[in-house]
Order: sequence, then C-alpha cells, then structure tokens
Amino acid sequence: MDNPAPSKVGGYFKATDEIDPVYGPQVLERPRVLDARERRHGISPAALELEGQVAKHPKTCAVILAGGVGERFGSDQGKQLYEVCGKPLLTWSAEVFDSVADVGQIVIVCPPERRQEYCQQAIDRFPFVTPVSFADAGQVRQQSSYAGVQAVPEQFELIALHDGARPLISADLVKVVIDTVKGDIDIDGAVIGYPAIDTLKLVDRERNIIGTPDRSQLWLAQTPQVFRAAVIREAHQLALSDGFIATDDATLVERIGGRLSFVVGPRDNIKLTMPEDLTAIQAGLKRRLGQSSKQRVG
Repeated sequence: MDNPAPSKVGGYFKATDEIDPVYGPQVLERPRVLDARERRHGISPAALELEGQVAKHPKTCAVILAGGVGERFGSDQGKQLYEVCGKPLLTWSAEVFDSVADVGQIVIVCPPERRQEYCQQAIDRFPFVTPVSFADAGQVRQQSSYAGVQAVPEQFELIALHDGARPLISADLVKVVIDTVKGDIDIDGAVIGYPAIDTLKLVDRERNIIGTPDRSQLWLAQTPQVFRAAVIREAHQLALSDGFIATDDATLVERIGGRLSFVVGPRDNIKLTMPEDLTAIQAGLKRRLGQSSKQRVG
C-alpha cells in the first residue's frame, strides 16, 4: 500500500544487567519566558522539550499505537489527547522517539476520523524534527499494529512499536532496545520488560485457582518492542492469514519461530489504562522533569 505523506517535517530471554533502566530525558537549552501553561504546572520550559534529531542514515521507523478510545480511563476525548504536565499523552511518547537519532520516521496509528485532531493537538503544536505520518487504526490492537507496520517505508530495517499511552519511556532506553537488535544478528527483535515480582496464579473461568507457575521464568512485557522489519511483516501476514489474534506483537514473532531478547526496563513504564494510573504517570513525568532541571543548573 502507498505510505501516507509526512504531515510535518520534523523464544529466548536475555536480560541486560549493564544498564540502569531509569533515565532522564535530554532537553533543549532554549531560554524564554514561561507561558501560562508552564506556569500553571510549575515546569521549566526547557524541561518540557526533548531535543529532536535524525541521523544521516536512520535505520528505524517508530510506530506509535494511538487507536484506543480509552473507555476504562473515562475521558470523553480519549486518553491520547489527555494533557498531563502540559502536553497530550501522545506528544510525550512521540517526542521520545523524535529525540532518538536512529528513528527516521514516526507513524502514528489513530482513528481515521480523528487524524486531523490528533495532528493539530499532539504534533503541530510542538517542534518535531522527525517526519511524522499517520495510519488508520483498526477495531482491535492487532489490526492497528498491522496498519502501522504496513505504513512503514521499505528503506527502514527495524520497526519499533510503542503504545502511545506509555509516556514514561526514555530516549536512552529506546536506544538500548534498538542497539540490542542491531548488535545481535541471531535475534529477530527485542522487548522491554521486567521480571515478575508478584506471585501469579492460573485460574479457570469461575476464578478457581488451578495452579501457580514458576515466577522465575515469567517476565512482564511492555513497549517499545523492536523487530527486524521483514520479520514483523511476515509475522503479521501469517497471523492475518490464519486468523490468529495476540495481545502484543512479540507473540506474533514467537509464533513463527522468531528469536526475541528481553531488555530490562523500569517498572514505572506503565500504560495509562485506568484513572488511578494517572497519578503515577504524573508523578513520573514531574520527577523526570525535575531531574532534567537539576542537570541544567548543575
């Protein structure tokens, strides 16, 4: 299918123990007068912006899934445009990928009837450097993911899929996931996640406990998930042909025998789903922005 023109310019587990998965974002040094929005939230203007950049020959295209209507969150406008610390949730997520030099394009998958609204509210108001294009969301996540993958131009070797409602991901961690795939020719992708810390139970349809799996072999998968473009395209095509539905893209790659690596991520990389998630996300963004301000002063 034809790719939409940019709307603006601009199964094995391997935990990496070498990194600290909690990072602060990079910021622009651009002194200016605080506007009303910044004064209201008590956030410095420099800390509100990540530094957009694109390498000369980027290898990765980011696909940000923003098709959910947010029924459980309870906002009439949906969660993607819900403002947290002065910006729409979707903007926070997209800016992270804009600041990663190896990301040469960002594809935002959203409801077709809201494309203009998403572009105006979450993209056009902010100084993106990486080209941003749009694809139409489907009825379920996998359809949206497929549409996003199909919209990725052929020149990109890697595709990074991310939930738009996970704004606490950092640019440094995105780089680590991308570099993990680039640096190991024996794997087909890498997934952000962390080991399960709670005891998990298997239950039947009547909620009777029927077993307790070994927690030492269980990890919680998050996004971004980065794959070799050819592999994730094949995985989606086969799932579509077979009528197979999964809850994440990694499952589709596992299904065709792909080898995936886990990269240790922070537990605060949560997805805004329920109203109570908002408090944790607000706190995480304010903490990260405060750390950035301290780095600038120092």
